[in-house]
Amino acid sequence: MSDLSIAEAMPDPEPELRLRDCPDWVYLLQEFDTLYRYGSAGGSALIRAHRKRVRDRLSATMADNPPILHREAQSKPVTAHFPRALDLGERAAMQGMARALREVRDVLHWEYGYEKMPKALARKYAYCEILGPKGPIQCDRLILGFVLFAPNTTYPQHAHTEIEESYVSISGAWSENNAAVYAPGSLILNRSGDEHRITTGDRDPCLLAYAWTGPEDRLAAPGMTLRSGRRGSTSRPPA
Repeated sequence: MSDLSIAEAMPDPEPELRLRDCPDWVYLLQEFDTLYRYGSAGGSALIRAHRKRVRDRLSATMADNPPILHREAQSKPVTAHFPRALDLGERAAMQGMARALREVRDVLHWEYGYEKMPKALARKYAYCEILGPKGPIQCDRLILGFVLFAPNTTYPQHAHTEIEESYVSISGAWSENNAAVYAPGSLILNRSGDEHRITTGDRDPCLLAYAWTGPEDRLAAPGMTLRSGRRGSTSRPPA
């Protein structure tokens, strides 16, 4: 067979998918944009500035129409609670986000982010990155995603270096550092180095949307220390 015949017989390569080729991802990012553009800062200048950083970086990313990275869908034990979390979200203040997330639920890559997963969290926690260095929507300057907790979960004390993070309740109730109870629509901001510990309610799962900003090299490898008694481990989860 001639070289020309071989070339003609080979199937055409799959075209590279970009953000605008995937409406479900676009609509989900639009929900993040709405959240950080129109949500209240509660009078806090720090939260207002963080919201602006998130939406500016998100707007720039959407305008760039980045490539979509294929990642195999992956579940964890805690994702058995995901349908319930979405159902609760669709009944409350964050229904738009919950409905947009439901449309991509079958392609989400849930993970732990630990080299060695603490046994106490193995069935109660996982996260999925939507936009960021690990995709599927590629971005170096911002990370967006979701973290899911089972009922009655304690996520131990930890902190992040050079990363500013916010969490917004989609469904369920949770507390940080035993300071308050956060309901759907609530936002909390943790600045670089702020130590925090998360607990969730007894009855229902808790689903949080998150946004991380920071230097590109730190977002690409955001190591952190998780404190559990006298032992610590380095990890990459977003909670």
